[in-house]
Amino acid sequence: MFHPNKRFYIVTVLLFVFIVALAACSQTPVEVTRVVEVPGAEVEVTREVEVPVEVTRVVEVMVEPEAPVSAVSVVPFEEKWVASAHADVTAEAFNHWNEDDPKEVPVACAKCHSTPGFQDFTGADGSAAGVVDAAAPIGTVIECQACHNDIVINMDTVIFPSGAEVSGLGAEARCMTCHQGRASTVQVNEGIVNAGLDPVADLDTVSPDVGFTNIHYFAAAATQYGTIAKGGYEYDGKAYDSKFDHVEGYNTCASCHDPHSLEVKVDECQACHTDVETVEDFANIRMAGSLVDYNGNGDMEEGIYAEIEGLRESLYQAMQAYATEVAGAPIVYDQASYPYFFTDTDNSGAFNEGDERYATWTPRLAKAAYNFQVSLKDPGRYAHGGKYIIQLLYDSMEDLNQAISTPIDMSAMHRIDHGHFAGSEEAFRHWDEEGAVPGSCSRCHSAAGLPLFLEQGVTINQPTANGLNCATCHADLTTFELRTSETVKFPSGATVSLAADENDEAGLKSNLCINCHQGRESTVSVNAALKDLEPNTVSDQIRFRNVHYFAAAATLFGTEVKGAYEYDGQEYLGRNEHVGAFNTCVECHNAHALEVEYVECAECHENVQTPEDLKAIRVSEIDFDGDGDVTEGIYGEIATVNEVLYAAIQAYALNTAGAAIVYNPNSYPYFFADANGNGTVDEGEGAFASWTPELLKAAYNYQYAQKDPGAYAHNGQYVLQILMDSINGVGGSTDGMTRPSLAE
Repeated sequence: MFHPNKRFYIVTVLLFVFIVALAACSQTPVEVTRVVEVPGAEVEVTREVEVPVEVTRVVEVMVEPEAPVSAVSVVPFEEKWVASAHADVTAEAFNHWNEDDPKEVPVACAKCHSTPGFQDFTGADGSAAGVVDAAAPIGTVIECQACHNDIVINMDTVIFPSGAEVSGLGAEARCMTCHQGRASTVQVNEGIVNAGLDPVADLDTVSPDVGFTNIHYFAAAATQYGTIAKGGYEYDGKAYDSKFDHVEGYNTCASCHDPHSLEVKVDECQACHTDVETVEDFANIRMAGSLVDYNGNGDMEEGIYAEIEGLRESLYQAMQAYATEVAGAPIVYDQASYPYFFTDTDNSGAFNEGDERYATWTPRLAKAAYNFQVSLKDPGRYAHGGKYIIQLLYDSMEDLNQAISTPIDMSAMHRIDHGHFAGSEEAFRHWDEEGAVPGSCSRCHSAAGLPLFLEQGVTINQPTANGLNCATCHADLTTFELRTSETVKFPSGATVSLAADENDEAGLKSNLCINCHQGRESTVSVNAALKDLEPNTVSDQIRFRNVHYFAAAATLFGTEVKGAYEYDGQEYLGRNEHVGAFNTCVECHNAHALEVEYVECAECHENVQTPEDLKAIRVSEIDFDGDGDVTEGIYGEIATVNEVLYAAIQAYALNTAGAAIVYNPNSYPYFFADANGNGTVDEGEGAFASWTPELLKAAYNYQYAQKDPGAYAHNGQYVLQILMDSINGVGGSTDGMTRPSLAE
């Protein structure tokens, strides 16, 4: 390494190091060698570190004889690192084992609480990766060489305690290796099973073998990845938010935190969050995708942080009630005292000296306590994945409520957001097993699908999303400028616009909505599927065609886009023109909450006090459904005609198609063969397969009316037309009914 014609100079530099936060350091000297590049020289740095940390470096500088004889060693970002939690030599996280015998960081802890342990786990020390082979010596923190080596720099995969593996990561894989917690749904259930109990059947059975499971500290990645990592306890039958998707460019650990100081990049956040001046201000953030009152306190202005705090307080009340009533011993929590949960011996409601470890656990209480702790041990929970934490707290409380005499009032609380932001729901979780949303669905069921379609006119496979995000509709997140869509093409091939002209702001905004709220079928596609088949003959070439959900725009435009099936020889109503100021999506619905602006409806419809009252509105004195009631709303008129159509479909299926049919709006493919003829879908009854062209047309329109819940308001008389025509198509009777005319 040393050339005989070179001179060597030794430069000694004294460095005072402070180190901040994740693990613990001891008094044992540690020798560290670095190679540092300086102009015209190669510098080998050797440090000997002892607490208090005074670092002496011996710098051997190789230079040509004519080169300057002085050189300065500079370690990149060292000043930031020194002030970080990763470098805090005084922290418990690095000193916890100093008095143990032997004095070493045990195998179970070494990965994240020492540099040698992290190198051992990652294989940077030459050992097998993915496991810690030996205890680590005390006396180190998370030093430069932990992350800066040829092995770790190429890491892109992380395995969570649940067993979930996430690949294709960047530099954040280093962070997530430790910031993932040490437990999950899996470990909580294992603890219950190992105690000889069933996590479902033995919910309220006290066992000395059931204990508290602690997720550990700073499990930020588990919070962010939600149900992918299953870091919280997820209850059977419940769906949970997936990875929290922030915005492009700020969606990883290192893009939001300085990787050396660990501090949040506050100045960069201010571009969108203009009210943020300090880290503390993040707790007050609440965006337009959070327009429900999660904790039920009536405050819709507080940040997600406060919503979580309120839910946790309510959960704690439920836990204390349950512990006393069901488990038989009062419980108290102290965040600063291991093992956190104690028997409240004097019923004071607070942890006091002498209170012992809580030992009267049941499976139900153990699950709730785990989620309670999960909601506390990630300080940035509200930013990393607040909606996931909210769901965990809500479900824990709901579960405890089933067993206590005075349940917590949850009537004003909310578990999920409105549709576009409800990341836990089927509209966004349907493709989790496949791992991607196919191009045929991604325009409306992924965060990035609509922007791509608007810009390029195509759809491709997209990553699964946790609901839509701001960038789905907003092209600029500093000005919140909306994306534009001057016209919209429908499945029938028709191209329309809700904008009267290029200056119609409400219409142009609403065009964004109708890119998705248009359905996926039409008269055109149904006719194409039926071809020249005999109208009343069963054919195995026919399958049910589903218009899809919330095709509000197709209803609104009526025959202009032919979203419903329109029968030959009949005339149909076109776009439903309401009134000037309330004639587009965003004028009638809140653009983010999606709720109807019913308060403004009351200006004309005086009896409207609640959204439910909208169903009572009618603007015609004609008794369309023929039931003699001309005071019921259009909603009621449609409901009656729907019932008649369903009966006609069932009669036709049995008498003409030769097989009984039954409908279930919540189970795909919706129409089933009613093998036992009991009128309900039973286990084992498969999809209805005895379709004729006429039966398909009628079933399609029946489904159409079901899947637009606002059909009565969007274009109620158009819907009455297609339902009545469908009744006649399958041989039913519309005697006494009045089909709406074009004039009406």
